Amino acid sequence: MAASSTTYITCDRLAFSWPDGTSLFDGLDLAVGPGRTGLIGLNGTGKSTLLKLIAGELAPVSGTVRVAGEIGHLPQNLTLDTGRRVDQVLGVDRIRAALHAIEAGDPDEAHFAVVGDDWDIEERTRATLDQLGLDGIGLDRTVGEVSGGETVLLRLAALLLRRPDVLLLDEPTNNLDLRARRRLYAAVSAWQGVLVVVSHDRELLERVDQIADLRAGGVRWFGGTLSAYEAALAVEQEAAGRMVRVAEADVRRQKRELIEAHDKLAGRARFARKAYENKREPRIVMNARKRAAQESAGKHRLMHEERLAAARERLAEAEEAVRDDDEIRVDLPRTEVPPRRQVLSLRAAELRYGARAALEVRGPERIALTGRNGAGKSTLLRTVAGELAPVAGEVTAHVPLRYLPQRLDILDESLSVLDNVRRLAPGTDQQTIRAQLARFLFRKERPDQAVATLSGGERFRASLAALMLAEPAPQLLLLDEPTNNLDLASVRRLTSALAAYRGALVVASHDLPFLRGLGITRWLVLDGDLAESEPL
Repeated sequence: MAASSTTYITCDRLAFSWPDGTSLFDGLDLAVGPGRTGLIGLNGTGKSTLLKLIAGELAPVSGTVRVAGEIGHLPQNLTLDTGRRVDQVLGVDRIRAALHAIEAGDPDEAHFAVVGDDWDIEERTRATLDQLGLDGIGLDRTVGEVSGGETVLLRLAALLLRRPDVLLLDEPTNNLDLRARRRLYAAVSAWQGVLVVVSHDRELLERVDQIADLRAGGVRWFGGTLSAYEAALAVEQEAAGRMVRVAEADVRRQKRELIEAHDKLAGRARFARKAYENKREPRIVMNARKRAAQESAGKHRLMHEERLAAARERLAEAEEAVRDDDEIRVDLPRTEVPPRRQVLSLRAAELRYGARAALEVRGPERIALTGRNGAGKSTLLRTVAGELAPVAGEVTAHVPLRYLPQRLDILDESLSVLDNVRRLAPGTDQQTIRAQLARFLFRKERPDQAVATLSGGERFRASLAALMLAEPAPQLLLLDEPTNNLDLASVRRLTSALAAYRGALVVASHDLPFLRGLGITRWLVLDGDLAESEPL
């Protein structure tokens, strides 16, 4: 619906901490008006938490959140009861039931009260589903019969049917195939209210009006799309780099001047000692000169030390302005697969829900698995991982494998990151695990943090670390939509990390830029049968 001038979001001096005392925000100020805002930032900076605070799903420690208008929130980790019907998820089940009762001749006034002005609810519902490409889904079907991507679109359809003034979307393209993503792009482009979207999807972020960069507990605003933001940031970072080089040169100069000052003062001290020993002048005069020289030397030394300290402070400030995002490292030797070694065999395999697959994987191949939502990609990966048995045929893994599912449910949320890894690698000592976790950017006290407090991207890194450090080390890695919930920097990290992985790789993903960065050796499409496809 169209936004009025009174539709807005404001956060005033917002503070929030997790139950373990970890502080996320301390005095955050934010104001968002009508238009499409892309909220970006590194994983762990609190993007999802901020949306939950705005939606009223979390309470701040202090500060206030004000929202004018009704809120609709699509969370990042969407869990729906698989037994619920589609019309229940959409929130139209009671109205449909009342309409059907009236059409059947029941004159009960309660039915008319439920319907209200929504006599066209079924037509509007089907039009909304059609808009999102869900025209084939019946309202009486259950959630368990639809794919993960269709589930996300169903929840979005429910929000659109409510016509909220403020729409909060957290990684809405997760699990969506290319066709569904285009439908969502169109819905976002047509939105006229207040919209805040957290996403790593570059195409989606090219459809926003402004970028809000959440970093170090504060927000910086950039007008325009993601491309405009990156261009502005590149200019800023180039200038920051120049300032670092200038500051480094200043520190070196101040160090030289301090050394030269020390040498000069030492020379004066030697001259003074010789003069005193030779008694060229009366003692009282020499003592007075000695005191004056010491005072002058002290002031001179202090001046240069202060200049050096100031130069170092300027260098620290300049370095702080330069963004230096560490990279994940998963180049673990034990994962290496020799060329031509047999890794995986699928022989006349028939999967649940009717998909069929025949496949031979040898050596460190990198396979991209694509296909529409509901085609059975996750089912195929789960079958290879041994979670599901094939209906017919054979599925054999010839090397140790690990499977990272979409929902990242391999971790025990009540345990720390460290304890989760220890659970999968009981024979490895704690110090070795900590050293290895540092490769996944869990350093210092971070391995001791409870999994329940991690952001989506941190949870992914913890899950990947647990899989890669488990015993035996995986020589076949199965990833299902791995870029879900990752920020842009984390996607870059993951891409470089997987490029260094020495084992075989099968990745189901709709994120084409990510797949292209992995050095894919084979592209497969699942659409009833598993078949080779041209690179996308």
